[in-house]
Amino acid sequence: MSLAVLYDIHGNLPALEAVLADARYAGADRFLLGGDYALFGPFPAETVTALQELPEATWIRGNVDRWSANPDQAPDDPLIQEAITACRETLDPADVDELGALQEQWVEGETRYCHASPVSDLRSFMPEAADDEDQLLEGVGERRIVFGHTHVQFRRTRSDGVELINPGSVGLPFDGDVRAAYALVDRDGAVELRRVGYDNEASAAAMRERFGSAAWVNRSVKRLQTAEP
Repeated sequence: MSLAVLYDIHGNLPALEAVLADARYAGADRFLLGGDYALFGPFPAETVTALQELPEATWIRGNVDRWSANPDQAPDDPLIQEAITACRETLDPADVDELGALQEQWVEGETRYCHASPVSDLRSFMPEAADDEDQLLEGVGERRIVFGHTHVQFRRTRSDGVELINPGSVGLPFDGDVRAAYALVDRDGAVELRRVGYDNEASAAAMRERFGSAAWVNRSVKRLQTAEP
């Protein structure tokens, strides 16, 4: 049996359903949910409901969950603010508050799960090492860091032996591969990065049908169709 690690679902219910089916077929019996659950996708409320029905799920908060609960903390950008307003209108207010109040990180053994990095839900790691990585890991003792936020699936090990793993995005990949991305961790701790096909064009069409043609909708449609930021 294994742990399915799901990040950055962004209200894309068809992608979530494809990932859950694949994970269960692979033997997953627990779930780690890494944040960014509803905003920017076609099925915000339905996605949150589906996640709430998962047994043995550990949740952590992403930046858009924080923004949705506290719009004043989000960038003062009309595109983002309009998306937050539209998302909040579809969700139960209690769910908005609950998502915004989730824990920021979860540590299990030698693995730390966070949304972007141990010090921020916005600053994160990239496939190639950057100059600020030591700052992002300051005070962290775990040998494996699992994170999302950038929507780019990768894994690498630093020169100090710390393993960095991004399972990728379930709902809005940004690495040119439109398939939903997630990871499985087996009982011995081995990690497998996985991709699952689904009808991304149907999700793009659902965005327009539900939310119209606002700028934030057009951006999400393009991302769903191309898997590019």
